[in-house]
Amino acid sequence: MHLTLSAARALSADPEPPGGIAGWAAGLVEAFGGPGAGAAIALENVFPPLPSEVILPLTGFAASQGVLSIASALFWTTLGSVVGAVVLYGIGAVFGRERMHAWWAKLPLVKASDLVRTEEWFARHGTKAILLGRMVPVFRSLISVPAGVERMPLPVFVTLTTAGSLVWNTVLVMAGYWLGDQW
Repeated sequence: MHLTLSAARALSADPEPPGGIAGWAAGLVEAFGGPGAGAAIALENVFPPLPSEVILPLTGFAASQGVLSIASALFWTTLGSVVGAVVLYGIGAVFGRERMHAWWAKLPLVKASDLVRTEEWFARHGTKAILLGRMVPVFRSLISVPAGVERMPLPVFVTLTTAGSLVWNTVLVMAGYWLGDQW
C-alpha cells in the first residue's frame, strides 16, 4: 500500500522515500486512509504553513489507486476542514483579536499582515467572506479567526465553512484523482 508514498516521491523526482510535508501527508493517508487525510487537513487549518495543496491531491491520488473512495476522501477532508476551522474560531472567540495577532506573528511562514487583511475582508463581506474565504489560499484558515472574534453564530459559520471547504476539497482531491501519478 505504498501508492500514496509513490505519488509523494513523484513530486520530488527523488528515488528516496519522500520527506517533509508530502511524506508526512502521504504516510497519514497510507496508514489511516480517510481519517488520516481528515486529520492532516484539520492540522492544516490550525497551522496554515501546512499546505492543503499537497495533502488534498495526494488524497485524490490515493482514491484513484483504491486506497479509499472519492466519497470517503471528500467526507473526511471536509470534516477535517470544519474541525480545524472550528478550533480556530474557538481560539479567536476565547482569546480575542490582540492575543490572536501576537500568536499569529510567531508562526513561521505566516505574515501578520495576512491576518489584518483577512479581518478587513471579513468586516466588509461578513458571511460571504466565510464561504468564499474557504476557497482562497492563506485566507482559508485565517477567515475563522475574525469569525470567532466577532462571535458569528456558530451554526452559520459551520454551514458556510462546510460548503466552501467542500468546493475547495473537491477541486483538489479530484485533481489528484484525475491526474494520478502525472502530477
